[in-house]
Amino acid sequence: MTRLSRAVRGLVTAVAALLAATAASATAQAKPEPKAPRDFVALNDVDPTIIQEIRYFTPHNFVGETVDGYRQPLCILTRPAAEALHTAQRKLLRQGYSLKVYDCYRPQRAVDHFVRWAEDLDDQRMKAEFYPNVDKTRLFADGYIAEKSGHSRGSTVDLALVELPTEPTRPYHPGQPLTPCFAPEDERFPDTAVDMGTGYDCFDTLSHTLDPRVQGEQRANRLLLKNTLEDLGFVNLAEEWWHYTFKPETHPDTYFDFPVSRRSLTGHN
Repeated sequence: MTRLSRAVRGLVTAVAALLAATAASATAQAKPEPKAPRDFVALNDVDPTIIQEIRYFTPHNFVGETVDGYRQPLCILTRPAAEALHTAQRKLLRQGYSLKVYDCYRPQRAVDHFVRWAEDLDDQRMKAEFYPNVDKTRLFADGYIAEKSGHSRGSTVDLALVELPTEPTRPYHPGQPLTPCFAPEDERFPDTAVDMGTGYDCFDTLSHTLDPRVQGEQRANRLLLKNTLEDLGFVNLAEEWWHYTFKPETHPDTYFDFPVSRRSLTGHN
């Protein structure tokens, strides 16, 4: 084989490899997003009266930016969990309250975003509000961040109570001064929820549902939420007053990764 022939052959091989790589990249980019199973629903289709303030769609969360996978400020849940919340809402409305959800189904890509954030020890922009007393190196060891979340199974919800009538929560603007999430209610970031003793997603032992330091009205509010939901099959995570899972779970062993959006609910498999 002549030197020219070897050069031509090498060029052809390189071009073929480049075309194959381009085609593979195009195929990967064209790969459709995963869809939700048929038993997932938008909560506002089941009960439009439940207030939704999806924090991970906004920059007002412990990461400080919109979290991966949150395409719309939408609560998605398995139908049994959504219908149980509807029943709870009917009971609470008669007492002058509404539920407010902060997070529902959470895609695995969002959990992965939390993990990357937790490993970036230089990113402390939201520490003053969400984890003022916790060293970021301790987030995994102390259980605040994990590589898997029950939210990704679709039957877990983060929520609070709101006394009616109410107004929308004032928007958070990145860079504004932050106040510890366990500060007195009139000092911490304003939330339309009743006083639960801490803000949502407060990385502190005061967030433990039955922490003995939380008494009076704050404890009564936690217990009203807890008793209402537990009567309907929800189980509270003892470390987080806002965290409830409907049992039995429809998908107890599956961690989904479809985006939080209406489009994920169309064209069900």
